[in-house]
Amino acid sequence: MGFRRIGKTPHRLHIQGAATQWPVYDAPTRLSMNAAHNVIVTCNVVRKIKEFSSHSDLLRELTLPEDVINPWHTIQSRSGQFIVSHGLGVDPINRKCMTSADCRHIVHSLGGQLGSDIGQYSVPNYLAVDDSEFVYVADFVNRRVTLLSPTLSYIRQILSSDKLQSVPELLYLQRRAKTTSVRY
Repeated sequence: MGFRRIGKTPHRLHIQGAATQWPVYDAPTRLSMNAAHNVIVTCNVVRKIKEFSSHSDLLRELTLPEDVINPWHTIQSRSGQFIVSHGLGVDPINRKCMTSADCRHIVHSLGGQLGSDIGQYSVPNYLAVDDSEFVYVADFVNRRVTLLSPTLSYIRQILSSDKLQSVPELLYLQRRAKTTSVRY
């Protein structure tokens, strides 16, 4: 069983090959899964996060703070807080922020003004988090992947544009034995 966004609608793919369409309704942009194996859906236009059970039951719907513009991807930490990447190249704010578990407050953030310097982003579109809660960010326009601390402080660049043959369009962590590798 797996989950995939087909077109503008998430689908649950069954082992037998059947697919079940989920009733998200608000144009989802990215999917992730939390520690409870619930599916987190980021809805860009309405600035919401929707959490679904693995059987497509809507568990809750959270509205993001007003200054979270064009949210792309959301992951949930083990403590329940949400880490959201948001902003398009034309938006005044392109950053990652950590919200409270109810999404009412921004707890930490990194980025802001559009740019390519350290700590600046241009369409930070995918996130991944490792077992120690370090955050990996795929920066689409700047063609790089950066590593952030659990409180979203900049640590270092993992991959730069000169190491990538194209833009990082997907990011996930693969765990082997006692190592973690970044895939893009």
